[in-house]
Amino acid sequence: MAFGSRPVLGIAAETLEFALEAAEDSHPNEYLGVLRGTPAAEYDLDGDGDLITDVLFIPKTTSSPVQATLQSDLVPNDSHTVGTIHSHPNGVLRPSDADRQMFGRGAVHVILGAPYERDCWRAFDREGEPTTLDVYDVALPAPEDFFDFTQADIDAELEEEDRL
Repeated sequence: MAFGSRPVLGIAAETLEFALEAAEDSHPNEYLGVLRGTPAAEYDLDGDGDLITDVLFIPKTTSSPVQATLQSDLVPNDSHTVGTIHSHPNGVLRPSDADRQMFGRGAVHVILGAPYERDCWRAFDREGEPTTLDVYDVALPAPEDFFDFTQADIDAELEEEDRL
């Protein structure tokens, strides 16, 4: 599983809210997702790094009240993957030994805890040490904009790839 190597500047407020809601919906089971970043410059933020803008749910993820696991071979293998996010239904915002093993891949890892309010989370680096992750109030693309392209757009992109 390859993860991006650029620094992570922060997380979009909307992305954090989404993850907290998903964790609450998964309760009493753990929630687990993969964090994806977008170059911060695309949001006019200072700094050379990524802003976490997306949380991916990986197919075949399993979850119980004490653990969640995913199949690492199903995680996107590109530079936009910056870490993981999961919940602790018991509200403990410290990584377990199993968490620390997973943290070896990725720049930042987030633990969400019950009751899943705005301050019920902590960020950790790849060694499992607490780190700062700023929350940015930026306008993310609307979900309907995700598929805002035409067949002509696809054809043009394929032609460009053929020229390279």
